[in-house]
Amino acid sequence: MKLKEFGEKTLEMIKKLNRKAVIASGAVVIIGVAVLLNFLLLPADAAKDKKKLDPVVDLTDVAGAITDKNTKDTSAESSTKQDVFAKMSLERQQARDEAMEVLNAVAESDTAVDAMKEEAMNEIQKIAKDIECEANIESLVKAKGFEECVAVINGDSAQVIVKTDGLMENEVAQISEIVYEQANVVPNNLHIIESK
Repeated sequence: MKLKEFGEKTLEMIKKLNRKAVIASGAVVIIGVAVLLNFLLLPADAAKDKKKLDPVVDLTDVAGAITDKNTKDTSAESSTKQDVFAKMSLERQQARDEAMEVLNAVAESDTAVDAMKEEAMNEIQKIAKDIECEANIESLVKAKGFEECVAVINGDSAQVIVKTDGLMENEVAQISEIVYEQANVVPNNLHIIESK
């Protein structure tokens, strides 16, 4: 019975709202989810290839896939490893730019309902806060002696990719503490990914 009442109330609300506004909000949600899934699944695909069950995953194979597979020069290999971090940072920025573009369009739309504009503005503020937290995490992790680091915050979870030859337990604890202090993400929701 409650489901039927919910359906009727939803239909009433949709009839009251401008159809364009409903379509715009649906598009914002779909695009936002698609962008986040695209970014989050990139490291997950690389992790699937590994047979370890550790929370620390080696991304060396991803580095090889990014550049020419036939390159055997050692200088190209070191450049490739740095390119992994640059590529991940660039992809994170592109995903954020796409999301911000859609959210700004909704916030500035004349046809959007005030509630949707407010939701878009809240989402813009959240993205800005995540960007700040990620930058802080990356700086603090690098200050602990890691050469490269990329942090990605998504709601109450985070991924931190660090350049290392092997993480020790105390280093995992340090990274977990930094992420918790900066982004309030608990260690159970943190994935630390290792790249050589």
